[in-house]
Amino acid sequence: MNIPLLDHLQSLAKTSASPASKLLRSQAVATVEAVREALPELLAVAVIDIESGRSLAAHSNTPALTPAKAARYHTEVVRQKRQALQALSLPDEKIEDILITLREQLHLLRISADDQRLLYLVVSSHDTNLAIARTVLRMHSE
Repeated sequence: MNIPLLDHLQSLAKTSASPASKLLRSQAVATVEAVREALPELLAVAVIDIESGRSLAAHSNTPALTPAKAARYHTEVVRQKRQALQALSLPDEKIEDILITLREQLHLLRISADDQRLLYLVVSSHDTNLAIARTVLRMHSE
């Protein structure tokens, strides 16, 4: 019997079980854990695959914050900013990080050194020093 949804789920399981995928996911989990250790007061952290927009690993200290849900949107922010750099004829420039400032939170997006992953960090604007948060992201994106 041909059930499209079941076939799709099985193909996803086969794809995610590849050795390269397992290695990428384990590296993402290690990165999330390292950021958590460096910034225990963080609200959320995730490692996102830029090409697919899928979260490879994520953690949240706040039930209302689900970084995996926002992963696609953040990759789109990066894509749009890259297009803006092209439109401005700035081919030698490279995005280091993107800061989204909210009333109570700071959302930081940092692209990995290989341009394949996006590190997403959410911290309280009252409890966390922005410079320290940026430094932690920089250390774990290389």
